[in-house]
Amino acid sequence: MSADWSPSPFLKASAALHAGAAVGALAVPSLWPWALGAVVANHALITTAGLLPRSTLLGPNLTRLPAASQGRREVALTIDDGPDPQVTPAVLDLLDAAQAKATFFCIGWRARQHPALCREIVARGHRVENHGDSHSNAFSLFGPGRIKADIAAAQATLSDITGQAPMFFRPTAGLRNPFLDPVLAQLGLRLAAWTRRPYDTRDGRPQQVLRRLTRDLGPGDILLMHDGHAALTPEGQPVILATLPILLQTLRAQALQAVTLQQSLQ
Repeated sequence: MSADWSPSPFLKASAALHAGAAVGALAVPSLWPWALGAVVANHALITTAGLLPRSTLLGPNLTRLPAASQGRREVALTIDDGPDPQVTPAVLDLLDAAQAKATFFCIGWRARQHPALCREIVARGHRVENHGDSHSNAFSLFGPGRIKADIAAAQATLSDITGQAPMFFRPTAGLRNPFLDPVLAQLGLRLAAWTRRPYDTRDGRPQQVLRRLTRDLGPGDILLMHDGHAALTPEGQPVILATLPILLQTLRAQALQAVTLQQSLQ
């Protein structure tokens, strides 16, 4: 556990509840059913918090850009699950054409397969951030040792390939458990979620994906998209390639500037 890490108020309260339940049940044995019920209810809350990607109950979680960034009318495009050699190059071309910057949350094993593509992302002025090494669907069930090993492996891979150490981490589907926050503190990473999620790995309908991204769109929003595992449109095109040009036009029409997460902190 990092010396710089401090549990969230919710986790501190959970620990106090566990201690109080144990002391109460020992002091007054007849209270043990109530103590057990309180502990079970608390565990249910902890589990629920881990299933809510935008929750801050388990620790700090970036879900909107800072106030200064909002004042500059900035938004963040975050693109997950790459790099994908069939999709990412086209995404980069679209971003270049719009003079927009994006944050690519890359998977470690995919980066090792396509290192040149990761370097191309950085060379074009974007950022590569940490999306775990395995991108396991069971990530939220990992213990602390396995969580650290998975994130650290991706951190080493992405740092070595790009020459830039990632600053942010995003777990698979945003799901996590209480072990993640202290691991991120040890590794010097920040958890980043999103403001708007289009479900573009499951829904290939461009209009629906765009509606979820642009409804009430405003400064400070963090938008989630996927170059890897992208759903296909009815015509067989990755939905990000069908929607990103229109999204970028919408940003320009609303005088919103797409920046990386790192740039938003400046």
